[in-house]
Amino acid sequence: MTNRLRLTLCCGDYDITRAMVVGEVMPDGIDLITLTMPSPERHWRMINYQEFDVCEFSMCQYMVSKSSNAPLTAIPVFPHRRFRHSYIFVNSNAGIRLPKDLEGKRVGLRTLQNTAGLWIRGMLQHYYNVDIHKIQWVTQNREPVAVDVASFFEPEQVPPGDTIDEMLVRGDLAAAIYPDILPSFTRGDRAVKQLFDNPQGEESKYYRDTGFFPIMHTVVIRQSVVDRYPWVARSLQKAFQKAKEICYKRMADPRKTALAWVLHYWEEQKRILGVDPWVYGIEKNRENLETMIRYAHEQGLISKPFELSDLFIESAVAKNPKYLVTLD
Repeated sequence: MTNRLRLTLCCGDYDITRAMVVGEVMPDGIDLITLTMPSPERHWRMINYQEFDVCEFSMCQYMVSKSSNAPLTAIPVFPHRRFRHSYIFVNSNAGIRLPKDLEGKRVGLRTLQNTAGLWIRGMLQHYYNVDIHKIQWVTQNREPVAVDVASFFEPEQVPPGDTIDEMLVRGDLAAAIYPDILPSFTRGDRAVKQLFDNPQGEESKYYRDTGFFPIMHTVVIRQSVVDRYPWVARSLQKAFQKAKEICYKRMADPRKTALAWVLHYWEEQKRILGVDPWVYGIEKNRENLETMIRYAHEQGLISKPFELSDLFIESAVAKNPKYLVTLD
């Protein structure tokens, strides 16, 4: 009987990871014990206790953790991406019609280290020409990783017992940037609206102009596992790729989903974003990743920029095409 390495994996239960979650796909040489849970809990447990051998992890928190020498290494797998124009909310009476109107206002965040906030602040600064130094930031939760942030990030803390959402509804905040849809917006509270009247159209334009489908999460491995079993990284990356390809095949079959016009939306996505918007690997994501590193450095979350080889184990073999996993 061949011995297989047993590892724990914690990730989101997404369509592109589903085949691994249910055991349809197993990495070569590895038996995975897979857990699924919401992102905040998963990230907190990995940051504080390293409870899992392999974990889907916030890209921003990973960079911050690595700057503090956390014993983690990532593979260039990105199971969660999201456009974020839909996640900028404003108080309806705050007089905010354009991104530039956020200057001089109080704007809420979950934390500075949240990847959604990292992307939105960078997008506001570099795409919409907003001076983010002129915004007073207000954070709801304590930062997951202790860092000395840049001097212009001196956020207020939400008072005990209060929330970003409630403050926005009352008008104590002019706007909020949040990784999830705010409860007030979900229930149709007229005090809150999205900054952009047509977020999807704005996101499509942003993609056409920049090429960025923003990366939110990567996959990290405990360094002790990588040091002892370096082959694990390649095996896991291949498995994530195979699971994604199974997802794509299912999406192309209208019998496999309850969406009435699934093929219409599937073709529209391919027309706008290409055949593989969830692409893995270093080179096809280089500009996306280097932009994230630049934003994290500009915003004071890391003391100096990383090289991608400092973050991802694939970089050691990336120049040899036979090792790369692609859809080609």
